[in-house]
Amino acid sequence: FWEKANQRSPYNYNYGRDRSRPSNYLGFGGHRPPLQKNVLIVSPGYHQILGIRFFAGTAQEAIARICESGGFLVAPSAPGMVRLCDDERYRRAMLAADLAIPDSGLMVLVWRLLRREKIRRVSGLKYLKQLLAKWKGEGTPEIFWVLPGESAREKLLDWSRREPFAVKIDNCYLAPRYGREIEDRHLLALLEQRRPAHVLVAIGSGPQEKLAHYIIERLGYRPAVHCIGAALGFITGDQIAIPDWADRFYLGWLVRFLAQPRLFAPRVLMALKLPALIFKYRERLPLMRQGIAQSVDSMFGGS
Repeated sequence: FWEKANQRSPYNYNYGRDRSRPSNYLGFGGHRPPLQKNVLIVSPGYHQILGIRFFAGTAQEAIARICESGGFLVAPSAPGMVRLCDDERYRRAMLAADLAIPDSGLMVLVWRLLRREKIRRVSGLKYLKQLLAKWKGEGTPEIFWVLPGESAREKLLDWSRREPFAVKIDNCYLAPRYGREIEDRHLLALLEQRRPAHVLVAIGSGPQEKLAHYIIERLGYRPAVHCIGAALGFITGDQIAIPDWADRFYLGWLVRFLAQPRLFAPRVLMALKLPALIFKYRERLPLMRQGIAQSVDSMFGGS
């Protein structure tokens, strides 16, 4: 019987019908082969807050994802999140972003209190430091820098000589002062001509997200666009330096406020509106405030 059964089986197994007979499992010493375990590969998820899907991974994972896929990454501040109710163009840009990292310590703390859900904060400063370290280790790619002014360019070039980190002066673009509507055909032409792999936009929260959305929608190729705000200035010396401990404990805003209280007081007041907004809307995109059309771009330059 067993000879016939083994002849009928293409694998010549006895399937354990008779444990007194030798096993026919080949290559496993007569023992049952180990069962294949299901291997679950978990990729970082997202946390949705005020309609924005925030990446739940580390800075390294965010860098790997945006560098591989292209598109634009945003790191909205607390005042920037409040602007979702006031600025339709900014709102559209935030919703269209390919990746958003949770930079706002206030948002992270409020969400933890409200939802009992711990969110890994990835500050724009930490993101940029690790991005620059990656490029230094692997070789500097073609980078195009969108800067807020001449001082920022000089500080960047001085920093590049100290590091050293290759920065081409021809790839440093001094952005004009944008209004509520963003259009910059000259920048588009430069990017199409040079086709850098990466574009770092460091002109401040609000205009930079709208600019990134504008260029990604119109370019004939898909670079990785990093909206890193004032983080570049913290590193190059164009802005007051943020110590690592202050960034780690969500106190970067306090360091900046103490250094320039008149400049940052309006932004702090704007940020204080965020907790009420999160308590009201939670995961949902907040409604636009009717009748509000005033520009507040100047409030966020360099944030």
